[in-house]
Order: sequence, then C-alpha cells, then structure tokens
Amino acid sequence: MLKKVLCAVVFICLNVGRTLGAPLTLPSTPYSYTVLDQDLAAALQEFGNNLNIRVNVSTEVKGRIRGRIPELPPRGFLDRLIHLYNLQWYYDGLVLYISDAHEAQSRLLVLNPISFDAFKTALDALSISDERYIVKAAPGDGLVFAYGPPRFITLVEQTLKGLLAETQARQSTAGVDRSPHDSVLMLFRGSSSTVIRDGRPDATASPQAPHQDSPVHATNSGRQ
Repeated sequence: MLKKVLCAVVFICLNVGRTLGAPLTLPSTPYSYTVLDQDLAAALQEFGNNLNIRVNVSTEVKGRIRGRIPELPPRGFLDRLIHLYNLQWYYDGLVLYISDAHEAQSRLLVLNPISFDAFKTALDALSISDERYIVKAAPGDGLVFAYGPPRFITLVEQTLKGLLAETQARQSTAGVDRSPHDSVLMLFRGSSSTVIRDGRPDATASPQAPHQDSPVHATNSGRQ
C-alpha cells in the first residue's frame, strides 16, 4: 500500500553519496561567467539557462553581483553565491529552488498514526530527505519537527498528508471487510445490480443502483 502513495509523488531519483534531496547533477568543467554588475536573481536564472536547468528564484532574493567571480565548476559557482548572499537552494528533481535564508520555515507535525520510521523511509525513498535541513522526532506523542526552505517543507507536508490519507483509506476498507480474501465486483444493469463475490454471483442486490451498464466498483479487501 505504501508504494501507491510513493508513486503518486515520484521525482527523478539517482543514487548519490550524500543525502541532498534529488541529486543536482552538474558538469565538472569550469563554469566561466563574467559579470561586472548584475542583478543576483538574473544571474541565477542565467545560470540555470546556461546549464539547461529549471530555476525558481524567490522574489526575496535580492542584491547585485559586483566584481569578477573566479572560474569554478558549476556547483562551486552556485555554492559561492549561496554563501556570499545568505541563500538556500533545494532541488526536487525537476526545479532548482533558490530562496533567501530568512525564508526558511519550521513545522511541528503530528504523525499519528504514522510512525516516524515509516515517515522517514518515505522521505528517503522519494529523495526528499536532505541532510542540510531538519526532519527529526520531537518530544511528545507522535510529533516530528521539520525545518528548511519553503519547497522542502512543502514536500515534507505533502508526503505526510499522503501517508495519512493512505492509512485512513486502508482502515476504512478494513472496517467493511467480510473476509480477509474477498474479491468483490458489482455489475449494474438498469435498475438492478449483481454482486460477484470471489468469482460467483451473490444473492445481494441493490434496489437503488445507478442507471448504467458496466462494472463500477472492484475491490480486493484482503488485509496486507
């Protein structure tokens, strides 16, 4: 069941040594960029254009680049600007998000009934986890503390919502199970319905069936 949730929010994933969200793969050749006086946000957008990477620069990123920047590999160039102008970056596998460090957000999230280990496993599997930013169990009953740039926090919250929705759906299904291995198909024809349970017609019929001539619901209520 967990795989269904993970597949709903898949991002481009490659294996890397460090946990930095989805890996931002950049060339190792020097990035030559000559600038005398340029808007910082514009320089970051041009960086993405030159390397064919989608870049989202926050409107809070302000400042100007003045003077020559040493010739560095693309990652070195990016990290230099991040350090000089007190910025943060996060790559979700599709877009490189760059924000001012002051935009970082913190959240105290309620995990119940999800365990912290299951939550952390989902974040790791989706390449959302990032060792630069915080996701840790907090004191209390089923609480987790998260801290990082806006895009990172958004993905953390979306992952938790997906896991909670999946758990609630599973519990709801379990509440109407007749047996651990029932397979049910309901066929509606005009105003009558036929229930096929485990491949055999069942005597139960719905007097308020919708007017359609096709199967509308198939479930496998076996517990996992």
